[in-house]
Amino acid sequence: MTAEAMEAGPRTGPDADGDRPLRIALLTYKGNPFCGGQGVYVRHLSRELSRLGHSVEVIGAQPYPVLDEGLEGLTLTELPSLDLYRSPDPFRTPKRDEYRDWVDALEVATMWTGGFPEPATFSLRARRHLRARRGEFDVVHDNQTLGYGLLGDLGAPLVSTIHHPITVDRQLELDAAPGWRRRMSVRRWYAFTRMQKRVARRLPSVLTVSGTSRQEIIEHLGVREDRIDVVHIGADTDLFSPDPAIPEVPGRIVTTSSADVPLKGLIHLVEALAKVRAENPAAHLVVVGRRAEDGPVAQAIERYGLEDAIEFVKGITDAELVDLVRSAQVACVPSLYEGFSLPAAEAMATGTPLLATTGGAIPEVAGPDGETCLAVPPADPGALAAGLSRLLGDRELRARLGAAGRERVLAKFTWARAAQGTAELYRAAIARNNQAPQSGRPAATPTYSGSPR
Repeated sequence: MTAEAMEAGPRTGPDADGDRPLRIALLTYKGNPFCGGQGVYVRHLSRELSRLGHSVEVIGAQPYPVLDEGLEGLTLTELPSLDLYRSPDPFRTPKRDEYRDWVDALEVATMWTGGFPEPATFSLRARRHLRARRGEFDVVHDNQTLGYGLLGDLGAPLVSTIHHPITVDRQLELDAAPGWRRRMSVRRWYAFTRMQKRVARRLPSVLTVSGTSRQEIIEHLGVREDRIDVVHIGADTDLFSPDPAIPEVPGRIVTTSSADVPLKGLIHLVEALAKVRAENPAAHLVVVGRRAEDGPVAQAIERYGLEDAIEFVKGITDAELVDLVRSAQVACVPSLYEGFSLPAAEAMATGTPLLATTGGAIPEVAGPDGETCLAVPPADPGALAAGLSRLLGDRELRARLGAAGRERVLAKFTWARAAQGTAELYRAAIARNNQAPQSGRPAATPTYSGSPR
């Protein structure tokens, strides 16, 4: 039994959390763990819910979720979209024989007009699928689709995870847009956030991953605070663990980021690296993520002459990722904002010292400055450079922060704890749904009578 499973406790009956096992439909419109935090969430939460004895059916679209194999009761159902953003032909126009129904036509039309259709169209397909299987699930858990289709009668009470309001991403991209044409394009792409805001306000049960996200869901989306619960997520502490056999590479800094996403703050880390290398030429950066061939980050790399000091890696295995983090002298999270920050928790779990900004919920994960991490303000290359230089030059500080970070994650942020808390919310949602006609709260499967457009 793994450490994660041991933390969940021994199974003493049909269900490890003390009641009958649940039949769970876990929805994700984009579930591949290499696409970001939502895919990681689905993979690890589904595994730990299965270990608790529940039956978990993940229902997802392309890129399809990657699930842990060999677990009883954990299955994947593919609910295909037209996969309009696939590699190597993103923004493709489907052939005539690919169209199956009006939802496909809506998906293409939205893409043609510059919008992002997947949350809306996946929700409509999911509603149709779930209605056809009425009675097979005790609860439906949506992973931040927040589409109109989920406001229909799904045949089971609905719990929705909102990692953080996507309106935050939208505003940061608008702030970084260089001209009016780019701002118009950003507004159109993020038009789906209007739908998500309308849907979120009508959800009976919202789960989020941090206190910071909870407050922003209230402020940005207008969700009533009594409908939101916080369940912290965490790291796979078996996989992300220290290994003294992996040699530390002098000067190595590791971060997880997409170069063209302003929210991730990579451009500020690039500028900080240029400052650090003036005194420490061995300092170099490995970015886990896609390299942008053009844009502010690519231009900054060229401007500072850092082509040989920054490496982008993509598509590596879990084991390769862990060894990469273990080999670093510093793990850095330079984000302007995070709803939780899995990369921070995972780096801390390996015992690698963390330098992180105070953007969003990162302090909830990383802990106090100087105790479990070094913390700096977001969007401040000078502060990042000072933190990097301090850690690269102080072996004892690295060892102390790394050990304290690992202990913090073990105590607070594991997937076993997340699954236990989530299962409790499922049962509360089921109970509210059964009592809804006698209570003042809305039913867990409200009927949406408006247009999905």
